[in-house]
Formats: sequence, structure tokens, C-alpha cells
Amino acid sequence: MPSLIDIRRRIRSVKNTQQITKAMKMVSAAKLRRAQERTISSRPYGALLRKVLGNVAAAVAGDESVAENPLLARREEHRVLLVLITADKGLAAAFNTNLIKGAQRFQAERPGVEVKFELMGRKGRDFFRKRGVVVAGEHIGLAAKVRYEDTAAIASKAMEMFRAEEIDAVYLIYNEFKTVATQTMTVERVLPAELPQQASPVDYIFEEPPAEMLNALLPKYVEMEFYRALTESTASEHAARMTAMDAASSNAADMIDRLTLYMNRVRQSSITKEIIEVVSGAAAAE
Repeated sequence: MPSLIDIRRRIRSVKNTQQITKAMKMVSAAKLRRAQERTISSRPYGALLRKVLGNVAAAVAGDESVAENPLLARREEHRVLLVLITADKGLAAAFNTNLIKGAQRFQAERPGVEVKFELMGRKGRDFFRKRGVVVAGEHIGLAAKVRYEDTAAIASKAMEMFRAEEIDAVYLIYNEFKTVATQTMTVERVLPAELPQQASPVDYIFEEPPAEMLNALLPKYVEMEFYRALTESTASEHAARMTAMDAASSNAADMIDRLTLYMNRVRQSSITKEIIEVVSGAAAAE
């Protein structure tokens, strides 16, 4: 049976851990508020861009020059670029594990296909660096301060590789933010670009040929998809960490209660034993 000093030391250790998890929960909650606002504010822009792109695509339907756009070229997938967006830090429950397993499953489902990895986030980088995969690029610290310029540079690199036929498709794997308690792993193909279908196209008056406008909009559309994926992943990361730290704090509180109850029983048993010894000694003296 452990001594009272050992039990008190363990209770003190659990309380210290609980203070840390509570502090981490508060930090994640503050970061989540900003990340969630950024994510929600970027969604209308992305939706409007897809709508405009769909209207322009409807206006140029049947134009042979559109089919010649390299970002629309469909080829059999022999070489694929997989952009994996993970977190730089852990302690976020299964946030990173699900993404890494999803990337491994993506690779396993395509036997014979060369999968190149563009790794955004330290956790994915550290995992796949030791797995002997082809790494096209590594990007650390992007989630600390999400900027459009950073994701646009990565998207431009992917588009250049696609235009040069170094790869046949580009996929994104990230966690899409739904609610604080729900994040959904998403696998999205961004190249070759798929033009949105508009049921009722708007009758635009074009100052420039619609095909040229489409060629200018497609890179913006791809860049926006990369940026949106990073904002969704960042919000999901903070939500997952906040939920995990809240659960850890609750578990610590339960453990403190159990240890306190156990300590009281040990102390009561010790006192009872001492009383019995005193009474037995008094009886023997008589």
C-alpha cells in the first residue's frame, strides 16, 4: 500500500497537469475564435469566385481555345502531387493521426501511381520524412499566421508542375471545419480544374474575350482553394486541441477525486490501526 506522502505527491502532480491543460484550452479557444472568423469570412469569397467562374465557363462553352488551357488538361494519373495539411504541434487528439492515415490510404489505393508529397505542417513532415516517400516540398509554420501569399506560392508551384506535365493531378488532404466538436477529413482534387456548372448563367457583358478571362480566373481559383484549405485546417486544429484539453482537464479532475478518496481511506485505515494498537497495549498493561 502506498504511503500518504506518495499519494499526496501524485495528487499534486495531477493538479499541476490540470492547470496546464486548462491553460492550453484557454489559449486554443482564443486562437480558435480568430481562426474561425477568418475561415467563415473566406467562404463567401470562395463561393462567389466559383460562381463567377461557372458563369464565365458557361459563356465560353463550345470554345475550342478553352480546352487548350493547360490547367484543364485531363491525363491518366501516373504521377500525382498530394498536398497534406497537418498541424505543427500535437495534443490535438486524432487530428494529425487521421490525416496521416488518410494520406497513407490515398497512396495505397493507387498502386503503380507515383505519389509526390507536398507537406504543410511539422507533424506530417516528420512522419513521412522517415517513410521513404518522394517529398516535393516542406512548409512549416504556415498555420501560425495564415497568409494568402504563402499558399499562393505553393499553389503556383503545383500549377507549374502540372503545366510542365511533371504531374497529372493535384489533390489536397485537410480537415474541414464544421463545428467546434466536428472536423471532417476532406480529399479534394484541385488539378485538373473542374469548371463549376451553372444552371442559369448570367448574361455578362465582357470587355475582354471570355476565354481570356477564364484563363486569368483559373489560377486565382486554384490559389483560393489552397488558401481555403489552410484556413479550414487551422480552425479545425484549434477546435480539436481545445476539445482534447477540455477532456484532459475533466479526466484530471476525476483522477484527483479518486486519489483523494483513496488517500482518505488509507489515512482512516492508518488511524484505525493506531487506535487498535493503543487499545491493545492498554489492555495488555492491565
